[in-house]
Amino acid sequence: MKILFLIYHGFSEHSGISKKIHYQIKGLRENGHEVHVCTYYIREDGHRVRMVDDDVLIQDYGCGRLAAIKQRFSFKRLTDYVIEHGFGFVYARSFHNANWATVKMFKRFKEQGIPSVMEIPTYPYDQEYASVASWEEKIKLTLDRWYRKELAAQVNAIVTFTNDKEIFGQRTICISNGIDYDHIPMQKRLPHPADNEIHLIGVAEVHYWHGYDRLIAGLGEYYKQKREKIVYFHIVGGVANSEMYDSVHAPGFHELIVKYGIEKYVIFHGQKFGDELDSLFNQADFAIGSLARHRSGITYIKTLKNREYAARGIPFIYSETDEDFEQMPYIIKAPADESPIDIQRIIDFKVASILTSLEIRNSITNLSWCKQMEKILKFVETNKYI
Repeated sequence: MKILFLIYHGFSEHSGISKKIHYQIKGLRENGHEVHVCTYYIREDGHRVRMVDDDVLIQDYGCGRLAAIKQRFSFKRLTDYVIEHGFGFVYARSFHNANWATVKMFKRFKEQGIPSVMEIPTYPYDQEYASVASWEEKIKLTLDRWYRKELAAQVNAIVTFTNDKEIFGQRTICISNGIDYDHIPMQKRLPHPADNEIHLIGVAEVHYWHGYDRLIAGLGEYYKQKREKIVYFHIVGGVANSEMYDSVHAPGFHELIVKYGIEKYVIFHGQKFGDELDSLFNQADFAIGSLARHRSGITYIKTLKNREYAARGIPFIYSETDEDFEQMPYIIKAPADESPIDIQRIIDFKVASILTSLEIRNSITNLSWCKQMEKILKFVETNKYI
């Protein structure tokens, strides 16, 4: 089957979202299908363009503000391309961009007998815009609210990483975020300089829902007394000033670190990739997942980060509900509230753990992207005419 994977943005070399999309495309191809990718991006000359496979120009919207607006509402050429080139299925990744133009595009696909699904990466998502000041983003969300149910009615199903059976009035295909084992190496443990060291690692482009302030506060409470174990928290990834200072959701990282006097125990590495990132994972004893999804109104989610930690063979903590890991013996569930994380609990858990990195990694072989995308393909094949 000839498939168009439609995204409404471009790729970034080190973006976790970009990597995920490439893995999904690979998963579709591993199921024996011909997959083409439609992207939108700004060229070096400033022109805003929509391309297929980086070599077929679908539309050049021009430069500047008017072009930026036009690309949100001009899809006729893309629609014609899909129909004229015999595509049998469209997989679209929602950009919270429901409007009259996207509705019309998917309605034409439906009329032509071309099945389609729309992935909503995070649901619900309205709360993510609660602190957004940009009027453009607010207009975009308002349009999305007006048209989201109408758009959902034009696709065959909504792909979700939640347990919701219906979203915006449309049935869902519930899958998990997957793993591409070819690109995520298993941890190769490195010895610590001292036997009493415990190294925690959190890898993210840090947002308020990661709740790393809870871990830092827990570390501060831990060091209020003399301790046998020396615990370090390594934060790998970008940290916005809104999280470092004067956070509207919780105390800023800097404020907490200074308050507790734990400057030498919280280490900011910035963005790391490749061998440098692998090296940090290799020294880690325990990993930190999201600790505050409740701040964005989310209870059920299947995050990529939890799966990467497991694929690397590292035990971890998180606070949301992730059905793929709830019963696993190598995770700790933190309460979904604002309390400091109990560091001693992590230490005791790690000391008592007997699982090897390989055993942790092998526990999630069912979460390969090939198997997750196969679920979608089977659903579409069965329900394409409904």
